[in-house]
Amino acid sequence: MPTLAALAEQADVVTVITQPDRPKGRGMKLAPPPVKQLAERLGVPVLQPLKVRTPEFAESLRALAVDVAIVVAYGRILPPAVLNAPRLGCLNVHASLLPKLRGAAPIQWAIVRGERETGVCLMQMDEGMDTGPVLARASLAIDENETATELSGRLSALGATLVREQLPHALAGELPKLAQDHAQATLAPLLRKQDGAIDWSQPARAIHNLIRGFAPWPSAYSTLESARIKLHKSRVLDEAAAHATPGQVLRADRDGVVVACGEGTLSILELQLDAGRRLAAAEFLAGHRVPSGAGFSSTKS
Repeated sequence: MPTLAALAEQADVVTVITQPDRPKGRGMKLAPPPVKQLAERLGVPVLQPLKVRTPEFAESLRALAVDVAIVVAYGRILPPAVLNAPRLGCLNVHASLLPKLRGAAPIQWAIVRGERETGVCLMQMDEGMDTGPVLARASLAIDENETATELSGRLSALGATLVREQLPHALAGELPKLAQDHAQATLAPLLRKQDGAIDWSQPARAIHNLIRGFAPWPSAYSTLESARIKLHKSRVLDEAAAHATPGQVLRADRDGVVVACGEGTLSILELQLDAGRRLAAAEFLAGHRVPSGAGFSSTKS
């Protein structure tokens, strides 16, 4: 969204290509992607192909006769015929400091893995997954309590700024194309529901990173007295849990549910039963008793 707005300020945006409308909400009504809504407000035509690996789609791109295509979180590997359709190829705005975190979920995995810094790269796309040369990059620090949703918003704004400032230089051939060091590459694979299962033998900081990195989806989760509970918000406490078993509830009050970890303790601030609403600890405890000494345990999907 911010990148499209930035492009519209400085270039002739010929077409926006995005995913098809998807069912959404309790009524499962078809809803357009947000970028489609912005494109329509800007008066930009929209294409929503079901498949991108067809001769017809590649030919439709060539017929547009554009200088360059800017790709942001499209979610599909593009074939050579599509990559080569624009005169200068396709440039991707990728939300990591490549070659770190190539793949579908760089924002979430940056948090889960405890990265202190991340950023965005403007890169020339090739047939690999985020393997092409980098033309420009910008970085920012990750706050120790920042969620994936919050970081995504900041990176989206940073990506728009990068495009606004560097795209004209890229199109003029003024930016060197720096090859990535593939030996330093790490992957950020597509998220799965089971990735959110908590291992309480891990340090409190690692569990905290999992909770904030996988909020709101796939959500970190555990079981308590046979009930599966999603954990949405937490805080690492500066206190030990001597003689406690990892996953054991040390206390539960309006300030949070304090749980022993393999190293240190964690206060759970927001919880949600599978079929319930997301609640602050005080609201959750008003309807669900969590006795001291009870134990959380991980359960795979």
